[in-house]
Amino acid sequence: MDMNINWFPGHMVKTRREITENLKLVDAVIEIRDARIVRSSKNPEIEKILGDKPRIILLNKADMAEGRVTKNWKKQLEDERTLVLEVNSLTGKGLSGIKPALQELLKEKLKRSKERGIVHYEIRAMVVGIPNVGKSSFINRMAKNSVAKVGNRPGVTKNKQWIRTKDGIELLDTPGILWPKFEDAETSLNLAFTGAIKDEIMDIETLALKLVERLGRNYKGRLMERYKLEAFSEDALENLNSIALKRGCIIRGGEVDYARAAVLILDEFRNAKLGPISLEWPEEKDEH
Repeated sequence: MDMNINWFPGHMVKTRREITENLKLVDAVIEIRDARIVRSSKNPEIEKILGDKPRIILLNKADMAEGRVTKNWKKQLEDERTLVLEVNSLTGKGLSGIKPALQELLKEKLKRSKERGIVHYEIRAMVVGIPNVGKSSFINRMAKNSVAKVGNRPGVTKNKQWIRTKDGIELLDTPGILWPKFEDAETSLNLAFTGAIKDEIMDIETLALKLVERLGRNYKGRLMERYKLEAFSEDALENLNSIALKRGCIIRGGEVDYARAAVLILDEFRNAKLGPISLEWPEEKDEH
């Protein structure tokens, strides 16, 4: 599947510079990824940009992924400067863990502040994430719990808004946008399956076929149960045809209406009608 999606080097250079400058203003970084595609939904530049800044990785939409797989990701990604939380930004599930996690990561810094007589140290964190991974719903959710928008600070350009949440954390949204780097077809497909790449630039019939093929590898039983299939073929197109027939996606003359079938399958996957599904598993221990 040829995906003509460009990565914007000039745009990324500017964003990287802005993030680097803003890192000086924060104690930690909150990085948001999609729990179903933990590897594909990170920006590959993020490690270089963050350096040794403490980080929380939020595995968003965790209820849509398989719990055991997400736990393995958590085990793999955590180290002395990184903690991982399973969350749902829309419902707010898991977000109460952010403050304790930040306090844990910053305990030395907080201890030093206390020794200097600063009793209420306001922790500041910058939020990063690729498009459509749930960053804006996270910001909106945290803003709902906010006491007030904090005024502009010295060294921060005019349009940057800090949000002070009720639990005393100040959040700074990322300047610019971190784009994923589509290093291989697998990454591009994962982002497309979950809706992180807009369907308008995709051939959704091919995408649905690829999704049926992918789910056939690990979730054959789920597809058979959901679409009441009597048999499951080695051929993804045959399975797509069977699903279309079962769901009445037929045009005059008895032919399969692939456009309708594609929309149906993608919608049902994205709305977790097939149950919790993880499209990526952790591999070597050194991968962040």
